Amino acid sequence: MPPSLPVERLPRPTKMPVPLWFWWEGPVLPDLAAVWQAYVARFSIEHTFRFFKQTLKWTTPKLRRPEAADRWTWLLLLAYVQLRLARDWVADVRLPWQRPLPPERRTPARVRRGFSSLLPALGSPVNAPKPWGRSPGRPKGKRSRPAQRFPAIKLTS
Repeated sequence: MPPSLPVERLPRPTKMPVPLWFWWEGPVLPDLAAVWQAYVARFSIEHTFRFFKQTLKWTTPKLRRPEAADRWTWLLLLAYVQLRLARDWVADVRLPWQRPLPPERRTPARVRRGFSSLLPALGSPVNAPKPWGRSPGRPKGKRSRPAQRFPAIKLTS
């Protein structure tokens, strides 16, 4: 008989709790506490994948090679780690209906909204961009020398 786990209480009891049934295929019966932790953690895992796909555009590019897809995934992981590390440093930019959160509870989506304010404070390791477009031209009052002339070479037979 499969193991059942009785639910003792719910955060907002709307109806009578019913037992949860878990199915398991294997030689040894699993630890129900570990199964329950995995069951509860599935929500944060699903939301992380949703954040990757919708916000960080994980599945948007049409990559032709598996190596490119691997690089794109690693870039997104690095971006996610940066968002996690920056949550203590950015302001809580929240939507009008959201309550303020302390830095340790801020979600990556909230941190992403405030991340642009952090970038100017960090600075950049690159040099300032060089000017582009039309050149400024010759300074006022300067005249260019006449071009050097060379005699024409004539071949005679």
